[in-house]
Amino acid sequence: MQDMQQTINLLLDYVRGIWIKKRFVIICTWLICPIGFVYVAALPDVYESQAVVYVDSRSILKPLLRGLTIQTNPQQEIEMMAKTLLSRSNVEEIARQSDLDLTTTTDEDYTKLISELSDDIKLKSTGRDNIYTISYNHKNAEMSRTVVQETLDLFVEGSLGNNRRDTDTANRFLDEQIAEYETRLLESEQRLADFKRQYADILPQQGSFYENLKQHTADLEMTQLQIRETQQQVNSLKSQLKPQGNDPDNVTIQTRFDTRIQTLESRLDELLLRFTEIHPDVIETKALLSNLKDARKKEISALLNQDATENTAMNLLTQEIRLEISRLESTIASLLVRSKDFESKISVLRSKIDLVPQVEAESSALNRDYGIMQQKYEELLNRRESAELSRRADVSSEELQFRIIEPPLVPTEPSGPKRLLFYTVVLILGFAAGVGIAFLISQLSPVLVRAHQLSILTSYPILGSVTHLDISNINKQNRLKIFIFSASSGLIVFLYMLLMGAEALNINIIQRIL
Repeated sequence: MQDMQQTINLLLDYVRGIWIKKRFVIICTWLICPIGFVYVAALPDVYESQAVVYVDSRSILKPLLRGLTIQTNPQQEIEMMAKTLLSRSNVEEIARQSDLDLTTTTDEDYTKLISELSDDIKLKSTGRDNIYTISYNHKNAEMSRTVVQETLDLFVEGSLGNNRRDTDTANRFLDEQIAEYETRLLESEQRLADFKRQYADILPQQGSFYENLKQHTADLEMTQLQIRETQQQVNSLKSQLKPQGNDPDNVTIQTRFDTRIQTLESRLDELLLRFTEIHPDVIETKALLSNLKDARKKEISALLNQDATENTAMNLLTQEIRLEISRLESTIASLLVRSKDFESKISVLRSKIDLVPQVEAESSALNRDYGIMQQKYEELLNRRESAELSRRADVSSEELQFRIIEPPLVPTEPSGPKRLLFYTVVLILGFAAGVGIAFLISQLSPVLVRAHQLSILTSYPILGSVTHLDISNINKQNRLKIFIFSASSGLIVFLYMLLMGAEALNINIIQRIL
């Protein structure tokens, strides 16, 4: 409790010290307040015009064309337009369209104008629903509306122009890339064709090198097998020229039924692999085979039972056998030629077997490059078609639609400056500066107003106090000082109230006086 009392007494001492130095309050208020009031009153009126626009990003074509055209994010486009709206190039365009650039004569003035215009034009978003407010303050009401209108037009037309410019730029880029890839694709095709012509023997039309080598080897083995089979037939026919008995089953004479019998036996084996013995085809084949064998036996018996007078017929059979032998020997000769051809091809292929890996690797690389070029080329063609479809969709229905909620109007009343606030700030600043200076001087040159203060400073006890002999004159002077302070402060406050009232009635006293 005692500490609080001491704190209160200390505060009261500060207040008494300030009161003693109250002349500094009067001086500061008359130096600051009138000058500040005149400055605030002389500030020119400014007029604010604003426009509210809603950007509708919903389009009925967007879900219908999903997957067919190039889809963009409308929200990102809107945000990017808002961020770049007040770029230097756009602000210069606004200054030209509103004729503000005509008010400047030097480059420095023009640069200052652009900087101020960029700071004064305000673009604000509500944070949702894509609603934007564009506002601008200017001394000329008509000019404020003009600047807002030009900014709004630039905001609307700039987005549409950007979309078209982006589309045109994308189409030009795609056309350039398609032309480049088309040239590269033709060059790749030419390289591949030249390579195939150079290594046509190693890279045949079908199959790989090793497959062809394997095929030629198999063909050679088959041909050699046919040669051996045909040679065996020749040997068999030569042995048939000498019959070994009169039994038709043991006779090896070639008849006209042998080929058919051999064919039917092969067919019978195939049928037995597929069907049972009771199958109609099997039964029919067996019956026909039996008949042919019987006919063969009869023919051989007839040949063996002929007497010497029938040597002419035997000679004819012998001649037929020899003709068959001659034919088979011709077949052997042709098969030998074919065998040598296969051997030559195999030899050539084996001589190039060390070159095959390198050639096949180079062929794979060329085919891979060609495939990549062709794939990229087709992708670019598809992208160009998508871009063209997107352009047509943009022409038919714009993705972003701008709806003007509040168009910019010419303001009839000024929106600033906020003189009521400025007058109050000047008044408070004047009295605060006076009080601060009075407090500072009272601390630098203190005046004792209580006996207890002297006891604190000197550490001596105070036994008593006496009044001034001329106390009445001193009181009279103090009342005069209070009157002067009150009159001075009252006059400042009256001037403040007068200015506040005039501002409330929208009366500019400075303009009236001038």
